[in-house]
Amino acid sequence: MKVQVSRITADGVGVRNLRGDRVTVAWLAAGLLVTVAYPLLDDGTPAAAVLYNGFEVATLLAVLAGIRRRRPVHRTGWYVFAAAVLVRLAGDITYEIYRQVLDEPPFPSLADVFYLATCPLLAAGVLLIARGRLARDRAGLLDSAIIATGLGLVWWVFLVGPIAADASIPALERLVGAAYPVSDLLLLAVAVRLLTRSGRPTLSLALLTAGVAGMLASDAAYQVVTAYAPDLEGPIAVGWILANVAWGAAALHRSAGAADPPAGPAAPRLGRGRLTLLAACTLLVPAALFAQGLTAGAAGVDWPAIGVGAVLLFLFVLARMSGFVTEVQRQAGLLEELALRDALTGLPNRRVFEERLTAAVAAGSAQVAMLDLNGFKDVNDRLGHAAGDRLLQTVAARLQGALREGDLVARMGGDEFAVLVPHATPAAMDQVVGRVVEALREPVRVDGHELLVGASVGTADDAGTTDGYEVLRRADVAMYAAKQAGERHRRHTADLDVRAADEAWLGAELRTALDTGGLHLVYQPIVSLPDHRMAAVEALVRWDHPVRGPIAPAEFLPVAERTGLMVELGAWILETACARAAEWHRTLGPAAPARVNVNVCARQLAEPGFPELVTTTLARTGLPIHHLTLEVSETAVLRGGRVVRTLEQLHELGVPIGLDEFGTGHSSLGVLDHVPADLLKIDRSFVGSITRAGRHAVIATALLQVSDGLGLTAVAEGVQTAEQAAELHRLGYRYAQGDYFGTPLAVPGFARSDVAAIS
Repeated sequence: MKVQVSRITADGVGVRNLRGDRVTVAWLAAGLLVTVAYPLLDDGTPAAAVLYNGFEVATLLAVLAGIRRRRPVHRTGWYVFAAAVLVRLAGDITYEIYRQVLDEPPFPSLADVFYLATCPLLAAGVLLIARGRLARDRAGLLDSAIIATGLGLVWWVFLVGPIAADASIPALERLVGAAYPVSDLLLLAVAVRLLTRSGRPTLSLALLTAGVAGMLASDAAYQVVTAYAPDLEGPIAVGWILANVAWGAAALHRSAGAADPPAGPAAPRLGRGRLTLLAACTLLVPAALFAQGLTAGAAGVDWPAIGVGAVLLFLFVLARMSGFVTEVQRQAGLLEELALRDALTGLPNRRVFEERLTAAVAAGSAQVAMLDLNGFKDVNDRLGHAAGDRLLQTVAARLQGALREGDLVARMGGDEFAVLVPHATPAAMDQVVGRVVEALREPVRVDGHELLVGASVGTADDAGTTDGYEVLRRADVAMYAAKQAGERHRRHTADLDVRAADEAWLGAELRTALDTGGLHLVYQPIVSLPDHRMAAVEALVRWDHPVRGPIAPAEFLPVAERTGLMVELGAWILETACARAAEWHRTLGPAAPARVNVNVCARQLAEPGFPELVTTTLARTGLPIHHLTLEVSETAVLRGGRVVRTLEQLHELGVPIGLDEFGTGHSSLGVLDHVPADLLKIDRSFVGSITRAGRHAVIATALLQVSDGLGLTAVAEGVQTAEQAAELHRLGYRYAQGDYFGTPLAVPGFARSDVAAIS
């Protein structure tokens, strides 16, 4: 037999099903058999009494066995609960002795003492067992008080009150008879409290709750049928048997030994269902008043009970609404705090900074600094965003520590921070910047790595303006100027605005040129030595502006990088160069250059999906993969992280990789150790003076030996004269590039005798 329960408890300790818990399954099976068998016996017979009381003894033994077997956390509560089962068993045995042995009426009798003592013990035991799951739930306690008061009022008015007021019943019987529904009110309160708790219960606690509810329902039904239908007294005992079944299973089940879950929210969610229930319970006061007035008239209304119930409900609802309002205010304050604070660093956010800046500019002499961290993207790429977040938190703390009282630092977004120094001179601001730079000089330890964090800082003041946003813009312009120049700090000057405006114009015009076909490619030969036969071509982008004329790549490519156009521009260059090279191979055959070299930047390589872009471009244009070489500058690959991973993916696909401007980085040989490369482009700075004996000739020779030793092809760039070409050949170079061999042209002249292949 397999009994499964689909619910999984929120604390993670409860079980998904009963499979494997054979003792609990056996108990449930036995209990169900007793439940089915008992109604088949005549109530009041010895057989029925033996079956009923015998199963109650088994329930007590099951509870004690469960305590010993599961070793529950709240063991005291379980022992109190076991005492309640024992006391009720004593009551049932006493009841049967009066009825079966002494042949005397069992009511009122000693059995009633045991029965009435059961309810407080049962309530205390269950509450002690569940106390870990009821802690801190003040709102749930008030909700249960409201529901219990409303239902208890109905219980009192229509059940307890009539019994207590019936003068035809002897005084002792009235007292005992009224005591039963009063004690059941306690069970009602416990049942409501358990049902209104926050979070999901363990299966054990759910079974305890079901048992209490079953006993309460049977008690209420018994009190009704004894007055109106005594013949139904026997079947009602089925509810008490089911309560025993649930209690025994609760003690035996493995979740009885589960630890309390972590403390949940202080207040349960006031959903539509709970709100409807609370509203209905508060309306029970006028409903009881209306019902009694219709049936018994004004004289028959139980004014004291209804009055007390109304006052209690009013106080409970008032306390509940007070807690609700307090919670709403707390959450509103939290939302306001979140709206004004950066969630990651805890610093004020852009909104706060702009408000304070506006006030500072209105007061005069406001100084602003904008900071942008250097190399933050590389940290994210190499170590992950979690490391980047911890780095930002450390930087934020250091910035706060470097400021004076009254100064403000805010996170503006990403790795940008802003500092506001009110009522200060430029000299005072320079001192603040000095402390900030010094605070960032010390390495930051993140996940076992020591990270050197620098920052580009731009400062500005409110001279000549009353607009805080203008001051912020000036500082931003100065910051970008500092970053572009590789400086730590740059103060805003008027000429920076001219440059910024020119750059903005250039970016807009470049966007237009890219959209309208205003850009074109030229191709410069890479030749073999000493015969000067063409081995490959390098694709280079050119821009002829309709008004300003030719604009140098050194002028517009940095703008494309800073404005984000480089990714789109690079994709266009790759597409155009591959299409042209494929066309040459189709029309010229062996006379076409063996390869086309296309430059890619770190920004492109850091883009997700760049390898897929290369393969789809090659497939679309029809250019075989070995006819393309991607060139990347040595300084770009020094960033590491995603750039290197992308190069590795491309190399695995079969795309040759060339390192451009090789020898200019601060760790050139180290680059070769972790970057896949097939081609080294020796920087032109070593070629210009190669005909004169000296350091450059030695370096050029050493670089050639390194490339030969690693099985790489070396290409000398920037050859301008025949003497340089001859000296390179004498040193051992087999390939070279420069204006001496051919200037970049849109359509180079190809002849079969002029073509060689880079090995």
